[in-house]
Amino acid sequence: MEILDPDLQSYLDTHLDPESPELQAINRETYLKVLKPHMLSGHYQGRVLSMLSKMVAPKLILEIGTFTGYSAICLAEGLVEGGILHTIEVNREFEEMLNSHFKSTNVDKKIKLHFGAAEAVIADLEENNFDLVFIDADKRNNFTYFELVIDKVRPGGLIIIDNVLWKGKVYGNENDADTVNIRKLNEHIAVNTTVEKLILPIRDGLLIIRKK
Repeated sequence: MEILDPDLQSYLDTHLDPESPELQAINRETYLKVLKPHMLSGHYQGRVLSMLSKMVAPKLILEIGTFTGYSAICLAEGLVEGGILHTIEVNREFEEMLNSHFKSTNVDKKIKLHFGAAEAVIADLEENNFDLVFIDADKRNNFTYFELVIDKVRPGGLIIIDNVLWKGKVYGNENDADTVNIRKLNEHIAVNTTVEKLILPIRDGLLIIRKK
């Protein structure tokens, strides 16, 4: 999923804060026990998410797509005192692993874990003033998730969408269904005047959106 030159990525990886032992353990366990472990955010992207969260100093975060919890833990590092991160995962088989990971990193009291279809969970949430939203679930529904959350984000809040470069396919000649959907999302956001936006070429592409 890395789109940068391997030597450049290696250099970047050696010039950031080290991965904590707890996150290292989560990374390792994911690669040993879970299918498609590359879906993990990983060290470099995790530090990006942590820094963005700390810059926003959120009281309320929403994450769509928990996987094994790495990104949720990184985002939770920026929560202010009393802040809460809601995270949504469709696969309940991850529940035991997620609870263990959240406890090992001392964020279990800051995270509310929801299982089910994201659309239904978002509709049931009472909160309507999120400071930060991270979308990293099934890519074909990214536009749907954006539409569902944009009115729930406060002015000045961030929406971050992962995998928007889609292994470089979006700026190539690929026209499979997922690539077309992601390309349409990027084009829609690019002309949306209610938000500021840019794509960071980190791993598979992070779209950073700031609501005006």
